Amino acid sequence: MLRDLNRLLEQQPGASREDFRRFMEKYGQLFGPEPPSTLEGLMEKLRQQMAQMESLLKSLSPQQRQELEGVLASAFQDEELQAETSRLAQNLARHSPLGSLGRELGFSGDDPLTLEEALSQIGALQSMEELEKQLRRAQQGGNLAEVDARLLRLALGPEALQEMEQLRQITVSLEEAGYIRLVGQRYELTPKGVRKIGQRALQELFGCIKRDRIGQHRAAAPGLGGDNTDEAKPYEYGDAFNVDVVRSLMNGLRRRSGTPVRLLPQDLEVFKVEQSAQASTILMLDLSLSMAMRGNFLAAKKVALALANLIRTQFPRDTLRIVGFSTYAREVKADRLAYLAWDEFDPYTNIQHGLALSRKLLSRMPAANRQIILVSDGEPTAHVEGGQLFLQYPPSPRTIAETLREVRRCTRLGITINTFMLERGAYLLEFVERMTRINKGRVFYTSPERLGEYILVDYLSSRRRLIT
Repeated sequence: MLRDLNRLLEQQPGASREDFRRFMEKYGQLFGPEPPSTLEGLMEKLRQQMAQMESLLKSLSPQQRQELEGVLASAFQDEELQAETSRLAQNLARHSPLGSLGRELGFSGDDPLTLEEALSQIGALQSMEELEKQLRRAQQGGNLAEVDARLLRLALGPEALQEMEQLRQITVSLEEAGYIRLVGQRYELTPKGVRKIGQRALQELFGCIKRDRIGQHRAAAPGLGGDNTDEAKPYEYGDAFNVDVVRSLMNGLRRRSGTPVRLLPQDLEVFKVEQSAQASTILMLDLSLSMAMRGNFLAAKKVALALANLIRTQFPRDTLRIVGFSTYAREVKADRLAYLAWDEFDPYTNIQHGLALSRKLLSRMPAANRQIILVSDGEPTAHVEGGQLFLQYPPSPRTIAETLREVRRCTRLGITINTFMLERGAYLLEFVERMTRINKGRVFYTSPERLGEYILVDYLSSRRRLIT
């Protein structure tokens, strides 16, 4: 069989389908209940079997591996068999480099397994690993066509296959509605889709706000212009001549009835104006692994989407920038916010670097009202000092000191830091209290469910106040 298989592979690409058919008629029973239907499928099956054996050898204890290698060596004493096996490896490598086929899989159990059963278990684990990779790619690119339906059914059952089909139908519906589009090999949100997500997030968060969660943040200075209110006041020199005609005429009639109505300066009343203050805001989002592990990340991301939609639709003169931070900080562009994910392999929290980047961005913004909204669930465990990254958990006094030094820099520039903490550990409480004493900002200890209520109400409260 090995000799005929090597001849078949060495004919490739000149091998005909007839040659492959004759080979499978003769040896197909040796390749399991579902033998390959093409030469390429046969080579892939051989590679999979080689990977299973390599993983098995790497996963065994040294004693088990020595015993199995002894059994295999006794079976391969025939020189011709050894030569054909070596020839097969060379042919497979020629068609597709083998590289490192299998890796060690850490598992154990009390039930004994035959070699065939062990290889079957290895194959199942490798299939699940491959399925996980496909699902991750689909999650990142939104293209479900990359997910192997056979692997999904074998690993997770027919119900998962049905759910995947439902997701495909949803994808088609979203594309037809104009919310997503296929760019290359992946789906991306259209501008319409990004707006829709922001609007839905805003509706959900305002639904909570209506249950009387009121913030008390005030703007540092009023802006210019604004909308009329329903109230009026006597005209004073310097007021905008925005006359309340009805009240002014009534004042003239009360002073002297009859027609024609004669108005004097003291009869005039003007509308009170609700003036708006422009604001520049940095939303600092903790992207460290703890945010995902504690279930806080999705709530924080929803708030970011809602804030971006709120500013874009209601306060177009305002500026919002987003800074994500874990071990390092980086700016996140608004059009990538919907795709934002936590940093899976970064457990550290570098608030100092996030504040430094936020301060740099705010220094370029002209608005008088500048603020940082910090959303995190952990105390600082990393900082940058002299161009070098310093990491330590539990938090080092050096990291705390450097972070508070950055807080002072922000405070000297008039930047308010409003902090929303999702946990209440002892280290965290102490750090936040010290930061608040320096900056005079506000701190809220809240839960993911109530996070959006506070941020949005506090932001709106800081945007408007009544000028009398």
